Amino acid sequence: MSGVVGIYSKERSNVSQILYYGLYAIQHRGQISTGIAVNNYGFIDYHKDLGLVNEVFSKDIIERLRGNIGIGHIRYAYAGEAQNLANTQPFVVGYKKGALAVAHDGSIVNFKKLRREMEDNGAIFQTEIDTEVIASLIAKFHKEDVEDAIIKALETIKGSYGMVVMTNDRLVGARDPYGIKPLAIGKLGDDFIIASESCAFDTIGAEFVRDVEPGEVVVMDANGLRTVSKRPLKRNLSLFELIYFARPDSRIDGKSVYISRLEAGKELAKMHPVDADVVIGAPDSGTVAAIGYAAGSGIPYAEGLIKNRYVGRTFIQPTQELREQGVRIKLNPLKENIQGKRVILVDDSIVRGTTMKQTVNMIRSAGAKEIHIRIASPPVLYPCYFGMDTPSKENLIAANMSKEEIRQMLEVESLEYITLEGLLKAVGGDDGYYTGCFTGEYPVMPEE
Repeated sequence: MSGVVGIYSKERSNVSQILYYGLYAIQHRGQISTGIAVNNYGFIDYHKDLGLVNEVFSKDIIERLRGNIGIGHIRYAYAGEAQNLANTQPFVVGYKKGALAVAHDGSIVNFKKLRREMEDNGAIFQTEIDTEVIASLIAKFHKEDVEDAIIKALETIKGSYGMVVMTNDRLVGARDPYGIKPLAIGKLGDDFIIASESCAFDTIGAEFVRDVEPGEVVVMDANGLRTVSKRPLKRNLSLFELIYFARPDSRIDGKSVYISRLEAGKELAKMHPVDADVVIGAPDSGTVAAIGYAAGSGIPYAEGLIKNRYVGRTFIQPTQELREQGVRIKLNPLKENIQGKRVILVDDSIVRGTTMKQTVNMIRSAGAKEIHIRIASPPVLYPCYFGMDTPSKENLIAANMSKEEIRQMLEVESLEYITLEGLLKAVGGDDGYYTGCFTGEYPVMPEE
């Protein structure tokens, strides 16, 4: 999971300021590194580093990054990937036709194969990331028109992506043919914005225009906004965008993330009722589902866990040790709402089980009489190859333990999940979603 923002302006020379706030709005999508690249009259300048947006960019750096076109990126590190500056984005490359910068959210599942083929032909790579392969393909295919080169590069790669590409005179956005990853278009005055989530537009005062369609390539330049390619396949928006990744105030493919989570909570209450005194949510992504469960069950909702707002998301920490440390400092129980009560704890998912075990211990130590866990997604049973970073079953608790074994391990009175059918009903009742982590069915398989 990562996030991208881009802007094309005819008049502004300080687009980096807008990118800064846009990245701030999608910081929840990654906390390992961030970067901004700008085009200043044909010269691409950039700054990127490990850390959060406010840590990496000082006022002086933002003022230095001047230009009318720009892209930005925030990211987290995939399992087994080195956390170093070389792997940060945007990836900027100079080649015989000029220079370009690329940033993308997603996972290219055939990039290792493509990289080996290109290395056999003499190509040299400096990083471990699939984005470098994308940039190299664009440079390879660029004969006359850069748009054709981008389209050919996208036809070569397989996987999920919400991508932004900046050239000397235009901004290009592209979404994978399945629409696994989100990408949206906004407008700020006469300037065009593109971002992983619509909440970025709200933060910078832009208006939402529309989602980039699955398989669509859009160009923003001096002539405005235009579509240059469409090759959609069966829509497979990742359900985890609605369950966990996205901010509640975003809209993706016409769906309100907030309403989707609220309805999932209500559906969960219908499926798995239990006598209790209070419903609490695991902040932040479980909060809305908890409110929905309370509404559906008639049991009052209350804050039971107070979150330290200066701690990142523990699921996307790159190592188990960091995840465990993050949980310990992230949450603190509110004893007044827990002590002596039968508590229903609602969360969006259980992936590795790290956060849930420690959260249950906190609630129990705060004096809860009973703890009933309700999960607003089905059990995560299979690896995900498209940006969730669960490449192996061995790290998925539900793939290795039965529901009863997990309940006993967590030492709770009950544990229940929403069904896939119930979740799909909550998000609109159709089947246009990627559900590989629940079903083991993938739109495309990785190539070694």
